[in-house]
Amino acid sequence: MQPMKNLRLSFVLVSAVASLHSVYLSEDEPGEEERTVTVQHSNTCAMCHSNATGATAMRDESERGIAPFDLWQGSMMANSARDPLWRAAVSAEIQATPSRREDIEKKCLSCHAPMAHNLGYDDHDTGSMMHILDCGAEIGQLARDGVSCTICHGITPDGLGTEASFAAGYQLDRERRLFGPHASPFTMPMRHHTAFTPTYGAQILDSAMCGSCHTLETEALDAEGHEVGQRLLEQAPYLEWLNSDYRVEGESSGPLAASCQSCHAPTTDADGRVIKTRIARNPGGRDFPPIRPREPFGRHVFVGGNTLVLALLRDFSEELGVTASRSALQATLDATRDQLENRSAKVAIQKVDRQGDQLAFQVHVENLTGHKLPTAHPTRRAWLRVIVRDADDEILFASGRADSSGRIVGLNGEPIASEAVGGPTEPHRDLVQSSNEVATYEAVMADSDGEPTHTLLRGASWLVDDRLLPKGWSADFPGAERTAAVGVDGDKSFRAGEDIVNYALDVEGAGPLRIEAALLYQPLGARWAAEILKWRTPEIDKFRTMYEQADRSPEVLARSAWSD
Repeated sequence: MQPMKNLRLSFVLVSAVASLHSVYLSEDEPGEEERTVTVQHSNTCAMCHSNATGATAMRDESERGIAPFDLWQGSMMANSARDPLWRAAVSAEIQATPSRREDIEKKCLSCHAPMAHNLGYDDHDTGSMMHILDCGAEIGQLARDGVSCTICHGITPDGLGTEASFAAGYQLDRERRLFGPHASPFTMPMRHHTAFTPTYGAQILDSAMCGSCHTLETEALDAEGHEVGQRLLEQAPYLEWLNSDYRVEGESSGPLAASCQSCHAPTTDADGRVIKTRIARNPGGRDFPPIRPREPFGRHVFVGGNTLVLALLRDFSEELGVTASRSALQATLDATRDQLENRSAKVAIQKVDRQGDQLAFQVHVENLTGHKLPTAHPTRRAWLRVIVRDADDEILFASGRADSSGRIVGLNGEPIASEAVGGPTEPHRDLVQSSNEVATYEAVMADSDGEPTHTLLRGASWLVDDRLLPKGWSADFPGAERTAAVGVDGDKSFRAGEDIVNYALDVEGAGPLRIEAALLYQPLGARWAAEILKWRTPEIDKFRTMYEQADRSPEVLARSAWSD
């Protein structure tokens, strides 16, 4: 969807209780029919879709509040436009290719500030579209509201799942309808307070809707900003999910079938019980008598894997203009860590064989997610930390340990060469024999000359992409080449949903041994951070200050241990 021109914006007060207004957009151009898009700040939705002490609505069996607004406000989706890492990364891309500033900003804002994208950009004579994220105008308030209620619930089913729908190519409804999963909704309260009509729409439970922003392909550019004729599928969780055992196919769905919403907006409570509750309360804080408990009811937690930025949003909320409470952000952070640690991966040490001074064993890694692990933006990485200790707890071997800065280090405690700006790229490893060799799972881009790059718009192909494939991924699936692994040729143990890494070590003179293995994960790999921080801009300097104070310890996704 392209930014609209010749805009007529009118702000209409929809309720005395609402803190912000609806925005109506229409475009009239000769030869074109009038088009209208309506968006609204989340504060208006909060009138009825937040918890109140005097209402039973939006609570689970244990009386815990599960109101959509309350859960959403602490999510990455709510804070997509406040994300300091994203702002720094956009700034770095502009520094690398200044001639394409406008294109870069519009592309990045389309998913991170979608209400502004749908209303049309205005740089207010600053020369930068990113200005709207900090300006005090009404469109700035809408831009900062991130992936808000009227974006997801306003998406029509038209074209979802097609190439045209990707990279924010969805269509918003023009008849002031908001879609939900319930047939015959009680329309009067919402129409009265917001002038929107709640409407049944099956697309709200369809992964293809999520795929409209979680599928991004970019044109590779050279240093002057010229297109080089190559495209990179930079982010593809939806396409990865399509080619997996998690794909939903109606009555023929397999036992693992689960939509994006099943995991990220679950219809069960924290104890696994199906939720059935009233979906709204009245603005006065009490239940609407005509509204009865219904299901499905999705908990709008939108838990992903970005623990780093959630912690920054919590700890630097004033500097970042965060409106969610510290407790809301902490709840999302806790839920994110719970998902990472308990439902993302498994690790097992197997086939341990000691022959004299030689020790051999395997570490089996299993992907439990419905997409690659890690997925989406290539800043993310996972790797194996394997430690061998003797009977006195002395470390005989260590691969994949991290220092306080989150850098992978060798046995001597020094960062390995691939952690430095301009350093080498870690290859895919089927065999590890020294402490400076690490089994990593990451995606590293190559530019049009085949050289490694950490600048997204230089990315023309993958130099290596050995992120763990989802279970059921098949090379025979239509379009499979788009999400195939790269750089794993010859490793027959790297298969859909799993990988096996072999370790062959010299443990001369050691007695009884203990082996510890863990799969570690970073939402921002130390190498990627270094590549961003080499630039100097206000956004990058602001992120640097926060990042240097942050806990950069990797998350532990799974563990295993073996001893004599």
